[in-house]
Amino acid sequence: MSLVSTAVRATHLVTNAAWFGGSLMGAVGLNPAARRPDTQRERIEVSGTGWERWGPVQGGSIALHLLSGVAILADNRNRVVAHPPTTVAVAAKTALTGAAIASSAAAYVYGERLGKASGEDGHAEDPEAADRARRKLAWLQWTTPALTGSLLVLDAQLGEQQRGAAGLLDRRL
Repeated sequence: MSLVSTAVRATHLVTNAAWFGGSLMGAVGLNPAARRPDTQRERIEVSGTGWERWGPVQGGSIALHLLSGVAILADNRNRVVAHPPTTVAVAAKTALTGAAIASSAAAYVYGERLGKASGEDGHAEDPEAADRARRKLAWLQWTTPALTGSLLVLDAQLGEQQRGAAGLLDRRL
C-alpha cells in the first residue's frame, strides 16, 4: 500500500468521523442546549449560530469524503468488480452516502426555514411553517449520525475483507 493510498483512506475515514461526530454532537449536545434560553427566538439563534459555525466544516468534510471515496473506488475497481461481497458493500455504502447527504441537506433546509419563520420578538411569523420545520428537524437530527455511523461500520467490514484470516482470534494458542 502506498503512502498516497494511506493518505486517501485516512482522509476518507477522518472526514466521515467529522461528519458523524458533528451531527451526533448537534443532536446530543447543541440542540438540547439551545432549548435553555428564555425565548423561542433566542433558542433558534443559539442553535442556528452553532450550526452556521459547523456548516463549513461539515460541508468540507462531506466534499473530501466524496472525493476520497471516488479515489478509493478507482484504486480498488478490480476488487469491486471481481469480489461479490465487496460489490455489495460498495453498493450499500454508495446508497448510504447518498442518503446521508440528503439527510444533511434536508436538515440545513429545514433549519433555514425555521429561522425564517421565527419572528424577531420570539413569536413565529409563520407558526405553521415553524412547526413543520421543527417536526422535520426532530427526526432529521438523528438520521445523519445513524447513516454516517453505518458508513463507518461498512468501512470496517471492507477493511476486514482485505485483511484476510490473520487476525488475533485466528492465531493458534
